[in-house]
Amino acid sequence: MSTVSSATSFARTTLRPPAPLTDFTRLKWADTFTRELPGDPELPEAPYSVLERQSSDDKESVPVPEALLRASRQVRGALWSWAVPESHEAPRLAGVSSSGARLLGLDSHAFWRDATTAAEAWSGNLRLPGSNSWAANYGGHQFGVWAGQLGDGRAMSLGEVLHNSQRWEIQLKGAGRTPYARFADGYAVRRSSIREYLAAEHLHALGIPTARSLALVFTDRVVEREQPERGAVLSRLAPSWVRFGSFELPASRGDLELTRQLADYVVHHHFAEFADADSVYMRLLERVCNLTARMVARWQAAGFCHGVMNTDNMSILGLTIDYGPFAFLDAYDPAFICNHSDPAGRYAFDEQPRVALWNLMRLAAPLAALVDGAAEPGPKTVRMITDGLNQFGPEFRREYLQVMRRRFGLFADHRDDDLEAVIQPYLDLLQEAKADYIFAMRTLCSVPETLGNHDKLTALAARLAERSLNVACRDTSEWQHRMCNYLESVYAPRLQAQSIAPAELATRMKQVNPTFVLRNWVAQDVIERAERGDVAWIDKVLDLLTTHAFDDHAPSGMEDAEKYAGPVPEWGE
Repeated sequence: MSTVSSATSFARTTLRPPAPLTDFTRLKWADTFTRELPGDPELPEAPYSVLERQSSDDKESVPVPEALLRASRQVRGALWSWAVPESHEAPRLAGVSSSGARLLGLDSHAFWRDATTAAEAWSGNLRLPGSNSWAANYGGHQFGVWAGQLGDGRAMSLGEVLHNSQRWEIQLKGAGRTPYARFADGYAVRRSSIREYLAAEHLHALGIPTARSLALVFTDRVVEREQPERGAVLSRLAPSWVRFGSFELPASRGDLELTRQLADYVVHHHFAEFADADSVYMRLLERVCNLTARMVARWQAAGFCHGVMNTDNMSILGLTIDYGPFAFLDAYDPAFICNHSDPAGRYAFDEQPRVALWNLMRLAAPLAALVDGAAEPGPKTVRMITDGLNQFGPEFRREYLQVMRRRFGLFADHRDDDLEAVIQPYLDLLQEAKADYIFAMRTLCSVPETLGNHDKLTALAARLAERSLNVACRDTSEWQHRMCNYLESVYAPRLQAQSIAPAELATRMKQVNPTFVLRNWVAQDVIERAERGDVAWIDKVLDLLTTHAFDDHAPSGMEDAEKYAGPVPEWGE
């Protein structure tokens, strides 16, 4: 018996017309997710397959109830449902990531040569030739509470593309409702789409594992949020969009066979090196623990706060996904909360490692059930789970220490107490002064060429004080004296012990301590300029945050962006 009302049983669904074959629509699809894993039993056939075989003259719609594609419903026994993007009014190409396009073997310039067609295709108004889109079904713990079925409510995967032996699953975010939309409208707004478009490529440039951005399209759709906003569709890429919650949902329903199919799929396509190993599901847990630890360690080193680390936002591949209320630290405050919906600080900056481990514990439960075939694991499995989860802490510390040593210029002289004796004392001073974290890390790059010069080190301490929010530290010499003493007595001797030429050391440090970072106020400035009509500024800033993030100055022609390396304006605090 269908879960959809019989009143809608004769409705038809209008599909999207095909896009012409161009340099940016000619893709070689290699879908495995929908071919190898069970799909929605209510929609057993792809709508476009129905269209291709129907004998009527109607080449625009199919006898598939619109409600099956748009109305929220519980989908059981399946990991995905077919989806069709909605039509969007007046789409306009707003940005194309050249590096994102290259991942698919595409040239970003081709998008701009036919921007009208590109906007139609990458908003979902036109169907990319051969594409059969779907929405994934998953659950999740949100703010520590099991939320049941969630799924891709406003994201649709267009398909998987293989290029240079790498698989990329392409998604449209904001393309319209799916069966997993729940109470939402399925759309995205320009503001959040600009932020995610820039952030994904910026984090990649900073060396942080992340999903990637492809293209940004603006539409004239009016989207109701706290106030009406204009719409956007973001195309984004990842080798897979499987999440912790993808395993949690079928396990919560007692569907161990579906959970096993998903685990086998993930191992086969992404961790084939241990596909034949004993205790393969525990090996999967160990690998995800290590990947997640490395990702979060790099967040902490970069001063990045994700803001909404629900288990449905945690990638099984250890990638940063689902950029929402994220932020980079301005003032160094370990207790910083970037999500206004998180007053208790569950996802505060310094809580991120702990929450990541908590999330991994939620993932461990369905994987353990696969080992024992029961909801409650036996003693042997419990020991294996514990061993796997216990890898998180050491791996996090190892990765964090490795990244921070490079940022501090400790390339050759590694000591066991580097974190406690060199790195943490500096961070403690920054926390006391509420000093600008990004600026403070970049300032370290000036130390090598001031070694042995007390006056210059004193000047560096004063510059740090100027970029602090603690008035007592900024306006008195006591904190500056302690900072100078740290630089002179603790930090400088460690740099000198490496026998690396000061100029070379400074250059190497600048390559890992960015000047230009996507702070919240920077993103807001880009958004406001786009709202005023300067849409081209989006890709100029994208170039700044990727190609030039570690330069001393903004490139020629972008003098307006020099302020992005400056102090936080009062309106941005």
